[in-house]
Amino acid sequence: MDLLYYVRLARRSWLLILLSVILAVGAALAITANTPPKYVATISMLVSGYDREGSLSTAYQAGMLSAQRVHSYASLLSSRRVVGQIVEGEDIGRLQENITTEAVPGTVFLRATVTDTDPARASQLANALGTRFAELIDQIERPTPRSRPAVKITIVDQADVPLRPVSPKPLANLVIAVLVALLCAMAVIIFRDRLDTTIKSSEALQEASGSSTLGVIGYERDARQYPLILRNRGRSSRSEAFRALRTNLQFIGVDRQPKSLVVTSCLPGEGKSSTSANLAITLAQAGWRVVLVDGDLRRPSIPRYLGIEGSVGLTDVLIDRARLNEVIQVWGEAGLSVLPSGQIPPNPSELLGSGGMREVLAQLTGAYDMVIIDAPPLLPITDAAAIAALCDGALLVARYGRTRREHMARASELLTSISARVVGTVLNFVPAGSGTYYGYNYGYGYEGEAKKPVKKPVNV
Repeated sequence: MDLLYYVRLARRSWLLILLSVILAVGAALAITANTPPKYVATISMLVSGYDREGSLSTAYQAGMLSAQRVHSYASLLSSRRVVGQIVEGEDIGRLQENITTEAVPGTVFLRATVTDTDPARASQLANALGTRFAELIDQIERPTPRSRPAVKITIVDQADVPLRPVSPKPLANLVIAVLVALLCAMAVIIFRDRLDTTIKSSEALQEASGSSTLGVIGYERDARQYPLILRNRGRSSRSEAFRALRTNLQFIGVDRQPKSLVVTSCLPGEGKSSTSANLAITLAQAGWRVVLVDGDLRRPSIPRYLGIEGSVGLTDVLIDRARLNEVIQVWGEAGLSVLPSGQIPPNPSELLGSGGMREVLAQLTGAYDMVIIDAPPLLPITDAAAIAALCDGALLVARYGRTRREHMARASELLTSISARVVGTVLNFVPAGSGTYYGYNYGYGYEGEAKKPVKKPVNV
């Protein structure tokens, strides 16, 4: 997975990212507005030792003494003994929490900062802290009450009244909130993507099925209302995708070109019926003699898509109630032949796997260049497997974001176990911004020429 994959993943989940950023910005603004401002006042002090004799050695000893004392004084500066001389009672502990002391590395300087919500009070407390600390050191560093102290504290910089608060920082809070929101949102998106086993790319479909992807059909909002590709005179990106599927089907086997093709899917609702109908229409438009057979004897959809009568059809032929040429209907300007399912029988699996079905397929493949059978889904029932065992090939349809990889792998294994030939797969309902489907605004008035078979009269 490269950077482009994560960019596409973020683009697909832009709403979650936007919502996360909005919530984070709102929380940052609320916290900033409800946080009282804090001011910091700083005082600097010098720790020095007395040179009693004025010699070089004693001066060196005084410097060493100052360096040794400075780290201890940093801790003593915020002790209760010092702070208790400035405030009383509960304020001692509160002030200790707001005092920060440090010994400046490599020097004999002490620095103390006092944080308070009032800038004037912060400055006053810092200066009082320095004064009281200098007095305390003057007392404890005297060997005797009348002798000079070994170390003295000199206030170098008095604490001034701070003009600007150190917190809160609105801009920094907003930047941090946005960064945290983006990181959390991307973590959720990536984690959800790892747990998601649905197929969302032609590569994933090919890996799960073990077969090549012959077509990628884009999603159109009005596809449910208008499932066929005949709108706008067939000038749409979806129509072009089916033409590409038609072209790819011609090259799946030069020496073993299938003449009967089962179109099925793993589960219902993945678009196998609309794929069957549109593929048959596309082949008929290219001059092929095509018959579309509604092999779904449980929930037939082809008559509803094409707007034809489907009460008489395949089941009537299989039980010898009608002859094949009596139930085949011719549909559309391209002369597509359609064999409806007929009445729903009580034993569809037995009928589809019977010798009568084999004879019907033999008649159809002898009379037509391509027989396309819309079969039921593979996993819930065995109807599609029964038909696939009799046909030259099977085309598996997967729905973007719904078909699971394990379901596609199971369907492919099922077809392989009955020695059915999986000629390829189709990824259906692919959104334009997924990076898998490359839509095409029809502007050249061009339609690729498919290889047309030699025509011969249809006689079934």
